[in-house]
Amino acid sequence: MKQNLIRLTSAVLAGSLCMGLAACGEPGTGSGGDAKEGKKSVKVGLICLHDENSTYDLNFLNGLNEAKKALGLSDDQVIIKKNIPESNECKEAAVDLADRGCDIIFADSFGHEPYLLEAAEAYPDVQFCHATGTLAHTEKRDNFHDAFASIYEGRYLAGIAAGLKLNEMIDDGKIKPEEAVMGYVGAYTYAEVISGYTSFYLGAKSVCPSTTMKVQFTGSWYDETAEKEAATKLISENCVLISQHADSMGAPTACENGRVPNISYNGSTKDACPNTFIVSSRIDWMPYYVYAIQCVQNGEQIKTDWVGDLSTGSVRLTEVNEQAAAAGTQAAIDEAAAKLKSGELHVFDTSAFTVEGKMLTSYEADVDTDAEYKPDTEVIKDGYFHESEYRSAPYFDIKIDGIEQLNTMF
Repeated sequence: MKQNLIRLTSAVLAGSLCMGLAACGEPGTGSGGDAKEGKKSVKVGLICLHDENSTYDLNFLNGLNEAKKALGLSDDQVIIKKNIPESNECKEAAVDLADRGCDIIFADSFGHEPYLLEAAEAYPDVQFCHATGTLAHTEKRDNFHDAFASIYEGRYLAGIAAGLKLNEMIDDGKIKPEEAVMGYVGAYTYAEVISGYTSFYLGAKSVCPSTTMKVQFTGSWYDETAEKEAATKLISENCVLISQHADSMGAPTACENGRVPNISYNGSTKDACPNTFIVSSRIDWMPYYVYAIQCVQNGEQIKTDWVGDLSTGSVRLTEVNEQAAAAGTQAAIDEAAAKLKSGELHVFDTSAFTVEGKMLTSYEADVDTDAEYKPDTEVIKDGYFHESEYRSAPYFDIKIDGIEQLNTMF
């Protein structure tokens, strides 16, 4: 399956971003010098759940390729393992990478984490970095780390684009305000997915107050048939705009076929879906790769939980497709992004949503993850839910008013 996705297109962008990163501190701070002058020759391994056909995995592959260029790494300094399932095969892959001399090993999927942790315990001199995980926060191993980004901010901005499109449809008489129903294709009923679709909804609601949303889960991160069927069902449920947290072209294709506006994820689908694609948000993993690899080069400690954001270049949006988007979309996104960066705006401002008709003033989240998923940390203060501030992986799992789950897939 060919996928038409936006990639990082400028070596200048990669170089300028890298030069702004610290040698091993917070991105954009400190004194790192030239990334190509690392103190130690380093070998890097990457474990991917799927391959380039998955928009999710493609982000990791593209990010590592850009980091490789920015850091001046040669081909023999990078080893990539693709299509590694969330099973003991992940541990086997990590052990093989360690045995082949990798100093730092990355894995990209939530279910890889327990197996990667086992490898970290067996190879204490190798650094292991896991995306979207929760265990580093409690395990506190010097060689095991989790990372994520405030992608909920990117989804909020994409939601603004959705809300403006709904307003356009209302103004043009295509729908009534009460018919501004969005659909969302989700993978699993995880906090990461709930955080994502809620932030998208809140972005849309901030400009189109009458909007509501329906969510259909597939039970898979990558299943083109199931994702297409989910989008088709949502369209049959009178959803007039669709977004997703899923990794194939299934949902965008259904939208293009049905001429339903679409907000995609992890890359542009403009070439394949020119009539319906509006914008897409994604995590750019290059800043984290550069940060973590430079830590190894310089003999510095990698943060246990690392969170990138709009300011670090870790949260990105594609160019707006003017053919499908409402007028003024880019300007509205830019204005909101500036407020998010300054702290003037918070995605999960508790005055912006209700739960069973009431505003939340307190909520304990399961930050220190255990087998019972027992809530343990108060996360609402100063009027907003502090997502990804107490650990990198999302923990917003609240079912707010205005969003209906049509099914449940864990």
